[in-house]
Amino acid sequence: QFRLVESGGGLVQPGGSLRLSCAASEFNLENYAIGWFRQAPGKEREGVSCISSSSSTTYEDSVKGRFIISRDSAKNTVYLQMHSLKPEDTAVYYCAAEWRVCTFYDTNRYSKMDYWGEGTQVTVSS
Repeated sequence: QFRLVESGGGLVQPGGSLRLSCAASEFNLENYAIGWFRQAPGKEREGVSCISSSSSTTYEDSVKGRFIISRDSAKNTVYLQMHSLKPEDTAVYYCAAEWRVCTFYDTNRYSKMDYWGEGTQVTVSS
């Protein structure tokens, strides 16, 4: 079973920055669209951003202009650079993969994504 591994979460003050990483060792992420999701306590999982295999990107409205998704093919890793963090960004962040394009991400059919990581906690607090 292929798996993804997230890292880079932590505690940061409001206005600060973090960079999350999503890595895979058993398969090539270049062939997959990678979505970032988050789930806060008591809330449903929501899509944050997605990058297709051709590097087209999409962002949830509340993170536009603050978050940047990118991929590094040499490292087989997808990043989520987060700036100007707010307390409402506090959540467990997950990455997930689907083949080539962000179809399931864009249509909120998250359970259809092929592979998931186990998440990394991001806490924004003073």
